[in-house]
Amino acid sequence: MANTKSKQKDKLYSENIFKKTGNSILVGILIGISHLPFWILYGISDLIYILVRYVVKYRYNVITENLTKAFPEKSRSEIDKITNKFYHHFCDIFIETIKWHSISPKEINKRLVFNNMNILNDYFEKGKSIVLLAMHYNNWEWNTAMSLHCKHRVKVIYNTMRGNEAFEKFMLALRTRWGCELIPKHQARRAVIEIAKGETPIILALGADQTAPANSKFWSTFLNREAPFFSGPEKVATHSNLPVFFTYTRKIKRGRYEVDYILLFENPKEVDPNEILLTYIRKMEELISREPAYYLWSHRRWKHKRPNDINLQ
Repeated sequence: MANTKSKQKDKLYSENIFKKTGNSILVGILIGISHLPFWILYGISDLIYILVRYVVKYRYNVITENLTKAFPEKSRSEIDKITNKFYHHFCDIFIETIKWHSISPKEINKRLVFNNMNILNDYFEKGKSIVLLAMHYNNWEWNTAMSLHCKHRVKVIYNTMRGNEAFEKFMLALRTRWGCELIPKHQARRAVIEIAKGETPIILALGADQTAPANSKFWSTFLNREAPFFSGPEKVATHSNLPVFFTYTRKIKRGRYEVDYILLFENPKEVDPNEILLTYIRKMEELISREPAYYLWSHRRWKHKRPNDINLQ
């Protein structure tokens, strides 16, 4: 019965022949674009910026509302500057993600530096798995290159894409290119079971800032607004007492990033389970406040209203 439900959830695509053909052609174009050098790609990004920011005005109201409520102390002109910088960065992320399909390891090492990977590798030598919490900040897609330097098997929990099989396969290919294993969110239990067995040290990576359902049991303030969170990260960590790390990706300049791994909890069983997510949330707020333009403000993160029977943490 469980397998039947899993197979049903994997049936995500209901495209007619015209839509399927169009999506396949578009992905073919994206693959071709990925082979272009960065200087041309960033020129394309600048053109996309003009289109997205001033013509289409992609989710402009969502972005400005999110920023205004997150930073009520900022003036309108300050919000406008952050908004424009966000759009530039957002277009760069789009182009950089496409480039990931054909980028070389040499180019990766030039543009992406993992400052303290040795900390994670030390846990591998001890035979310990790790829970790694990330957020949609700077270029989160490029972090899949950690498998080039990491001794652990890296498993990433992700949300599947519905209605576009060609693009889903495109994203799967670029995300798994360097050795990361992707696990659909509805199959995450398998990775948890594997971690619990402890046969092979694993890093279980989660973008834990994704929007959880309104009926989630864990609600907290996040950037001055109430928001639900998935309770999975602290359950996984406390069940096996795995160290919890936070991934911080910092933008040095256009197309150049550095990644640091910040230890949040060495022994999660020693703290209240809610403290894990609360610490994660406060760390996100701290880092986003430093460079707010690099967070994914176009995401409808605060679309739910907290039910009356659920307390705020």
